[in-house]
Amino acid sequence: MKRERARFCSKSMHIVFGLAACAFCRRNDDCPEKYGKKETYDCGITLHYYCLIMSSGLYQRGKENEGIYGFLPVDIKKELHRATKITCNVCRKRGASIGCTVAKCRKSFHFPCGVAKQCIFQFTGQFASYCWEHKPVQKVAPAAKWANSSHACAVCLESIDTLPSYDVLKSPCCKNTWLHRQCVQYQALSAGMFFFRCTICSNKDEFQQEMLRMGIHVPEKDASWELEENAYQELLQRYQRCDVRKCLCKNGREYAETEGKWDIVLCKYCGSSGTHLACSTLVRCLQDWECPECRAIVHKSGMLFWKYLAFINYDLPIADILEDLRSQINLKIITTFNVDKNNIWDGYLKKIRYKDLNPASTICVKFLDHDRQREVDDLENPCNEFFSLLLHNLQNSTLFEGSATSKNLNLDSRALRWGRYFEAGRVFAMSIVHGGRSPGFLSTTLFNCLAYGPEMAEPTIEDVKHFDLLQKIGKIKGSSTLEELKMYVKEYADYLSIAGCLRPVWSLGDKEMLVKDMLTFHVINRVRSPFERFREGLKFLGVLENIQKYPEAFVELFCHRPKKLTSEIFEKLFSIKYSQDKKNRNNQESRIIRFWKEYLGEIEGGKAAASFEEILTFATGDNAVPSISFHPNPTIEFMHADGKIQYRFPTAQMRQNCLKLPMSKTYKAFKESMDFAIYATMRGG
Repeated sequence: MKRERARFCSKSMHIVFGLAACAFCRRNDDCPEKYGKKETYDCGITLHYYCLIMSSGLYQRGKENEGIYGFLPVDIKKELHRATKITCNVCRKRGASIGCTVAKCRKSFHFPCGVAKQCIFQFTGQFASYCWEHKPVQKVAPAAKWANSSHACAVCLESIDTLPSYDVLKSPCCKNTWLHRQCVQYQALSAGMFFFRCTICSNKDEFQQEMLRMGIHVPEKDASWELEENAYQELLQRYQRCDVRKCLCKNGREYAETEGKWDIVLCKYCGSSGTHLACSTLVRCLQDWECPECRAIVHKSGMLFWKYLAFINYDLPIADILEDLRSQINLKIITTFNVDKNNIWDGYLKKIRYKDLNPASTICVKFLDHDRQREVDDLENPCNEFFSLLLHNLQNSTLFEGSATSKNLNLDSRALRWGRYFEAGRVFAMSIVHGGRSPGFLSTTLFNCLAYGPEMAEPTIEDVKHFDLLQKIGKIKGSSTLEELKMYVKEYADYLSIAGCLRPVWSLGDKEMLVKDMLTFHVINRVRSPFERFREGLKFLGVLENIQKYPEAFVELFCHRPKKLTSEIFEKLFSIKYSQDKKNRNNQESRIIRFWKEYLGEIEGGKAAASFEEILTFATGDNAVPSISFHPNPTIEFMHADGKIQYRFPTAQMRQNCLKLPMSKTYKAFKESMDFAIYATMRGG
């Protein structure tokens, strides 16, 4: 019968402790770490645990609760009788019950003699024993590799010789980790099978297998610290104390109720700092309350985390990342969109409503004219135009708020209910992978939420576009005295309570944290549900995963980084609409275009009163060129005299992004009219 591993078990038999010698090794030593526990059983036999289980001719034929650890007394007596005929190769005395497992080896020894001779006993499987000549050894790099380096035992932290031997073991999972055999054995006996692992990397399986092979006994029991009485008593105790600067409870800081204003809320990070609901003016039990110490650490570590990620990921070009993403596109599967340019978003939604969209399929786009009766094939890249129109529609939709080049999510409950935020995220992902235009209009705050998580983002005052909130923040931030700050906190108590920011202020410095909380609520927490749906959509085709992996590469695709405007860029930005079939007018218009180009050159040289940004704002309403360009594209038209009406100054139609130039006779008149109109409009002169 094959012997199974001996287990610790609860025995019904009576155990008597005495000074009798072990029946196998004939020694009286009581050293559990070396020889196992020594006990005298009611059958009259005294044994070391290791001497018992390592005897070569002894097998477990009983159940775990029978005999001694499953070994029947009659079998133990037979093994003792067999051992009396065998001489130990170490001490030359009879009673050597352990033999070398190698078939050709005839060496036998007592267990203590084998330990002294540095034999290996494997407490697993068949419980094999190896003599000093055939014992397993560890294969490590040549000694020269470790000669010039000092190492410490990973358990006791004392110096250790980095040479493999019986007393020195090397961790199989950490190449520079060395351990004393005695230290590892003590650790194994204390930790037990379920907690014995590498002290450096916490590897369990590989580490245990190697240590068992090298003769370390790992008992199948719970860790010693778990067997202590009331080992987890402290886990049943909940921290109950109000730690705010001024506790308002008359019964003291440690007074707590299960419900009501004297309920104590703990910090969501450390759990070792608390506050009464009333002391922090919390209207309900907030699970995300932060103590001041943790908040300061989290915000600081968040900035360091951003810098760390930027450092490790900055060197991979965005072109290589996009090429890898685009390799997912399946050229054999085609999804066709028949859409009207004037109703592009509804056309997209209609397509995905009636048919599941495979984002990895090849996108084929066919535009229809306004009455949807015939296809329009005058575009070189209809897919690019398709995604450009979709992104422009999203940019100006109720899903986003903010300036044209720095958008944050807006809260639209109906759009959230209809899944529009999810579709917006999917359009972003598909546009990037399928070669469409990059969005380029998200704020840095929103991008940081996507790349690093909302907890790491730090909104700024530029992210807020609501006048009422800006007014509230401005008054609180501009408070010059503590009394003034308290007055504004009381005045805006309703809003601060809804935002979860209402709390007592004890010093003027509290206004900075209060403003930060207001910004976080409005820009991040208020739109958390739309953000989660938007982020789910971005997961398509692995876009979100790559954003989080290479944030510095993707920020230029999602956030607008305006380029310095030049006369050359400005000329290419505006297309010119000449009059048709009127040769005389075309000659006049060509003269105005020459004036226009000369005027742009003077702006670039600093000789004109206006700037490129002011002209762009005058014509389109935006002071920078968005990444997805304007829609419609900016144009230049001419204001010819209409009868007796003479147009002296330029005008603009912002909805059409159209700049209308006057038909001046000379360049001087043209420049003066442009400077005057732009200056008066943009600067109120």
